[in-house]
Amino acid sequence: MNIYVYTIRRSLYVIPILLGVSMMIFFLFNFISGDPTSILLGPHATAVQMAELRQELGLDRAWYFQYWDIVKSAFTFDFGRSWTTKQQISSMLSSGAIPSMTVSIPAFIISTVLSISIALLISFFRGGWLDKTVVFVCVTMMSISSLAYILFSQWFFAFKLGWFEISGYENGFPDFVPYVLLPILIWVMMTIGPNVRFFRTVMLDEVYQDYVRTARSKGLSEYYILFKHVLKNAMIPIITYVVIQIPFLILGALLTESFFGIPGLGSMTLDAINGNDFPVIKAMTILTAVAYIIFSLITDVLYTVVDPRVRLK
Repeated sequence: MNIYVYTIRRSLYVIPILLGVSMMIFFLFNFISGDPTSILLGPHATAVQMAELRQELGLDRAWYFQYWDIVKSAFTFDFGRSWTTKQQISSMLSSGAIPSMTVSIPAFIISTVLSISIALLISFFRGGWLDKTVVFVCVTMMSISSLAYILFSQWFFAFKLGWFEISGYENGFPDFVPYVLLPILIWVMMTIGPNVRFFRTVMLDEVYQDYVRTARSKGLSEYYILFKHVLKNAMIPIITYVVIQIPFLILGALLTESFFGIPGLGSMTLDAINGNDFPVIKAMTILTAVAYIIFSLITDVLYTVVDPRVRLK
């Protein structure tokens, strides 16, 4: 099938998926979570106060009008105003996106490239002491909680050694750079363990294939086989693993942004959860769902780029 026809057809799937996601969000926030007015006003609120707040927030309208608001926001990205700050949520998202991306994008790229490189290296020395040592270190790093990474790094690297800023953020390049270096380092430390283990498994699955034994019998070097053949044939699971992670970069690192005082989407989401700011939570849920759908489509299209044998149907 022509790639353009396939892309258009898959793009049309966004409509029913978003309708389904909107219905789930509406059901979760309007029925499962209880009455938002009682959560916002507390247990001692009177019936009159709750009725006034319900009218102010538009919660007294029929359910289908409230559901239509969610559907409309999913397609127009107009999420209304925050219950807590009274700001337009679209402006809050635009102001929080840049701080989040200054941390998440560099950290994601560094972690991915470094993990693939290490996985290739230990695949070359598979079964040896280097392979076993790296696997042991990766499992150890995966066993440490993200909170431990953050607290130890702030205390040791920022407070004791003074190598990094311990907290804060400045807008504009290069003013923000000193403030994002330690969060980026922590992100890489938290993700490199599972990444290396996954990429190593993918590489080793390819290393034991028949075409690798054939290449060795022809006298090709192990280095050439790994980079020319193994890495190329391992790209489909790697692309799936990498690209599907990209939508979740929207949220940034929730704990990292909160502990380092970075005014990004992650800290905004945490504040919304703590403050029961349902419109902001709904907006982040919808954005993540839309991004996931888009990058799932990109993943399918990229399959045909790295492997011509894949046919789009």
